[in-house]
Amino acid sequence: MTTRTMKQSIKPVLNFALCATLLLLAACTGATSTNTSTRGIAKIYCEESFRNILDQEVEVFEYSYPDASIMVTYAGDNECIDSLMHRAVDLVVTTCDLTPEQHELLAKQGRAHRSRAIAVDAVAVIVNNANDIDELDEADLRSIFDGRAALWGDVFPTKLKRDSINVVLDGSGTGVMNFVKQRYLPKGAKFAGNVFAQRNTEDVFRAVQSHKNAIGFVGVSWINASLDGNTSTLEQRVSSLLNDESPSAIDFTNRIKVLALRGDTAVVARKPYQAYIFNGEYPLTRKVYAIDTSAGGTLDHGFYSFMTGVVGQKIILQTGIVPAAEPVRLVEAVK
Repeated sequence: MTTRTMKQSIKPVLNFALCATLLLLAACTGATSTNTSTRGIAKIYCEESFRNILDQEVEVFEYSYPDASIMVTYAGDNECIDSLMHRAVDLVVTTCDLTPEQHELLAKQGRAHRSRAIAVDAVAVIVNNANDIDELDEADLRSIFDGRAALWGDVFPTKLKRDSINVVLDGSGTGVMNFVKQRYLPKGAKFAGNVFAQRNTEDVFRAVQSHKNAIGFVGVSWINASLDGNTSTLEQRVSSLLNDESPSAIDFTNRIKVLALRGDTAVVARKPYQAYIFNGEYPLTRKVYAIDTSAGGTLDHGFYSFMTGVVGQKIILQTGIVPAAEPVRLVEAVK
């Protein structure tokens, strides 16, 4: 954690940059309300697989505005949307947009709302380092999820050919589970008996690390190698954001193996590097949305504006996925 002296040294510069992004912020206008765009307490819900990214968004925002406190509950998409519709919170971050029926319900509640894609994320497929398979195609994934492929030998002549395939996901109702179910199972069909729900994404990692026959599905930001030991200070990271420094090449953690995937009509299998997420060559991509029902001038709305603004989008770029609201420069790690 940085010292108060370090915080004071960069705060004026950072506040100046963010005022350009957050319109009519109290910090710029001198408002003294207990809850403004830059002070007070905001409670929000966020989809579990986006945790790594939102943690960084909150960290930078609170560093810039010490009187602001963003309290985040991480849950599945279903719970996030339910919390919004039942007025438990005014801001959620999810991997699904509002349906027409949900838009109509919010309108009937008299709640003005806005929904904006803030990122193009992807679902990474990970296996144990002892697994000698390097790539799969989408037909393989369908047969794994519906139970036709019960052993690794049903997919590929691997040294694990006699081992059962154990699929691990991050829990019921999450964005990742909903995504793969909608993509690989007929409507109304259930997962095969070899699919196991974990409590969260970190538990998916542990299961894959501990079991050579496991295959896991996680948000791409979780495989960023920088998570294994990022030694840069918060001041250094904020300085990089403000100085428009180009992102460094993003590589994957060595805790597990990240598989390359081949889409149904593709010739070449691709790993989920930013360039392939951006151009669509990696098949398992999805959008992430910020949905806001708060009034202007509140902390919820200030944080929404931050995430969709220049600095918030740069944070997303540096985590390994693609920002949706700002132009990007991508650096591909070539293997």
